Amino acid sequence: MKARVYILMVFVCGSLFAQNNYDHFKKGNEFYNNGDFQEAIASYESIIESGEHSADLYFNLANAYYKMNQVAPSIFYYEKALQLAPTDQEIKNNLSYAQNMTIDDIEVIPETGFSKISNSVINSFSFDVWAMIAVTLTLLFVILFLSYYFSYATHKKRILFVFGFTSLALGLFALTMAYQKYGMVQNENSAIVFEQESEVKTDPNLRSETAFKLHEGTKVMILESFNDNWVKIRLADGKTGWIVLDDVKMLNKF
Repeated sequence: MKARVYILMVFVCGSLFAQNNYDHFKKGNEFYNNGDFQEAIASYESIIESGEHSADLYFNLANAYYKMNQVAPSIFYYEKALQLAPTDQEIKNNLSYAQNMTIDDIEVIPETGFSKISNSVINSFSFDVWAMIAVTLTLLFVILFLSYYFSYATHKKRILFVFGFTSLALGLFALTMAYQKYGMVQNENSAIVFEQESEVKTDPNLRSETAFKLHEGTKVMILESFNDNWVKIRLADGKTGWIVLDDVKMLNKF
């Protein structure tokens, strides 16, 4: 697993803030390539603490944790990277390697029919990419429409009309996908178990019966919370129960 190099995107290029983060990222890569994974982690995390986020940054951080055999953090940051780059095959592959280190063997209920096709299309790109596609196609429609309006050739106007409204239709489709993706991310309250072993209870109190146990690195869905100490979870196989909030770490918090 190699560290990736990326360019920090900021509104003011060349600022001291950007330069400091770039220096930390560069040092992190140097530490990683020299096998000093703990120092690499410290460098990468200092960038995250400053408010900077990137799929490559999370990917490198996950790789460093993976090299140290820390299951939960590696899976957590691969998942974070995948949220920002959902089609990145390298992230998916490394996530699979990390998941092979988990203890819990949970059978995933496969999606079927229209739901599978719909989710596959929505997850083709991140929210930002879908939004960028929608804006680009809308601008293309405006250009084509203006060209159509000022054109006098009948044949040319017909072509511009077809391509213009095709771009508008595709732009509206991309905008719909962007909203669907945004809603999916907001509603998908997923988390990673960070405790080495955690008891999942039938009710939100320590005296209730233990339904089953989970181990570090397992991904769960958060359904609801209780008294800020407990959260109800659902596994990929449909099992539900209550777990102490401190035993898990939310994925959609940046």
